[in-house]
Amino acid sequence: MNYRHAFHAGNFADVMKHALLARIIVYLQQKETPIFVLDTHAGAGLYDLTADAATRSGEWQDGIGRLAAPFTPRIEALFAPYRVALAAARGRHGANIYAGSPLLVRELLRPDDRGLAAELHPQDFAVLAQALTRGRVKALDLDGWTALHANVPPRERRGVVLIDPPYEAPDEMRRLVDEVTKAHDKWASGIFALWYPLKDPAATTRFARGLRATGMRKMLRLELAVDSPKPGVLYGCGLVVINPPFTLETEAKALLPALAERMAKGRSGARVDWLARE
Repeated sequence: MNYRHAFHAGNFADVMKHALLARIIVYLQQKETPIFVLDTHAGAGLYDLTADAATRSGEWQDGIGRLAAPFTPRIEALFAPYRVALAAARGRHGANIYAGSPLLVRELLRPDDRGLAAELHPQDFAVLAQALTRGRVKALDLDGWTALHANVPPRERRGVVLIDPPYEAPDEMRRLVDEVTKAHDKWASGIFALWYPLKDPAATTRFARGLRATGMRKMLRLELAVDSPKPGVLYGCGLVVINPPFTLETEAKALLPALAERMAKGRSGARVDWLARE
């Protein structure tokens, strides 16, 4: 309940997470049938980059702030859905905002698609609910884990769940493994995107081992590092995608190194591999 994303909005981790989420949604929309998107830990969804929290941390300057110049045409094509969704959100709410995943999803969804965004922090939920008064994403004043289990499998049967907890509790990664395993048991064909920080190599190694031990298949690991590892400092982030689109591995191998190079603060790099295949 203490974590506030306003200090980190628009940083390198947001860019990576949101660009990949956009790729997943675009892939799902290749079919005409509706899709469902659930954001279990949504935050406020709308962040003013000129406000005190953002200016104090300045993290966005090394994230979205570095992306004004275009990439090569191939990378721009992969990056385009994210850029277009962010521009649309800024058209609604102002040029100085950064849109979190709920608002980006709202811009990406088609009329028959459906989205839910859960947030328990009262101040953040108030901002989120106001921002989502119109559109295809509904705000839920609900604990993220409760929202997860209450809404899978969705009636659409196709879609993606983004799980990005605050990682305040020391056992958050272990809990993420437990909770997604239960959700996967209910919706084995669903796409689950699990975001995690790179701060403690031992913790992320245990997280990967825990996921492998579940026996779940088709788990693609995507990681981005923008600096050398430093104890207790966020130097990168990862996204494990369960049941990923078959195009995502190739797309990530092109997109992540380009983002690592552009947003590097020190030693940077990317990893794309499988925790478990079919």
